[in-house]
Amino acid sequence: MSTTTPPGYEFADVVERRRNTLAAMARTRRQMRPVTWLLRRVFDLSQVLGVEYPLFRRFFRPMVGMFDKAIDQAFTGYVPTEHDVFVCSYFKSGTNWAMHTAYQIAEHGEGQFEDILDVVPWVDCPDQETTVWLNDPRPQQRSRSGLRVIKTHARAQFVPYSEKARYICLVRDPKEVIVSGYHFFGSMLLGSLIPSVETWVRHCTSEQAVFHPWYEFTAGYWAWRERPNVLFLTYNELQDDPAGTIRRMADLMGVSLTEAEAERVQRLSSFEHMKAIDHKFYPGEVSPFARPGGSMIRSGKKGNSGEMLSPAQQAHIDAWCKAGLAKLGSDFPYDRYFD
Repeated sequence: MSTTTPPGYEFADVVERRRNTLAAMARTRRQMRPVTWLLRRVFDLSQVLGVEYPLFRRFFRPMVGMFDKAIDQAFTGYVPTEHDVFVCSYFKSGTNWAMHTAYQIAEHGEGQFEDILDVVPWVDCPDQETTVWLNDPRPQQRSRSGLRVIKTHARAQFVPYSEKARYICLVRDPKEVIVSGYHFFGSMLLGSLIPSVETWVRHCTSEQAVFHPWYEFTAGYWAWRERPNVLFLTYNELQDDPAGTIRRMADLMGVSLTEAEAERVQRLSSFEHMKAIDHKFYPGEVSPFARPGGSMIRSGKKGNSGEMLSPAQQAHIDAWCKAGLAKLGSDFPYDRYFD
């Protein structure tokens, strides 16, 4: 997060709320250092004794519950409007990439912000003090197109659907999600308390997975794919055809971009540019166990799950996801996209 706010910045109040929240968490983190150190020793011992997974599951349950509660309450009573563009993405699936692209399309490539959560409400964020609120009219009022982007990690049944709104639904190879999530949780949420890769994979392929099983999210939005106001995308499509994806997003959003505007949107949403302004996407250390100095934009690669996962682990993830989709009766073509 930026440490200075330009004079007259329209969302200075959001910045101040977020700074105060992160400052309070930093104080808690300092106070918790002895406890964190002790917990790390306990986890080390649990690995030796072969009980790391049940111990981690119990330790991590409150954090999973925190996200579940936030999602359950996020859109209570909200009725989407023609101004809303929902970016619905499973965690660590290119969320910032997609929502920044959509935001720049809405702004015709002229969007400015100090933090993406100043202009894009993350409605199911457990701490609403760190993001612009859903009922704040400013993002839509200042938008060049009259559209505002909304971020959510919620499954389809928790997101209010309206024919007036637009929905961009994004999924990524779950093997890559698990790798990216491991690095992410190992910085801003769990820090040194991140478990072994084996335990992390076991957690992510269980009914207790944070944000719930990948196949539940994917099946829910795959069922929406033929609705005229829904664009179903994969992370690979974002990477393989950025220009084409921008056109598809703009068409869905009803935004007519000039060639110069489309080129600017593509440049601003490129990995290189977003990596250069990573601090505008990184939410900061938001838990008592976080490791300072993390980043949001890590590698932007596809097909790299082998950097952390063994062939057996990759095969296990594939089999678990396909079995889950079959259990739900989903015809999502997993083999075509990710196997």
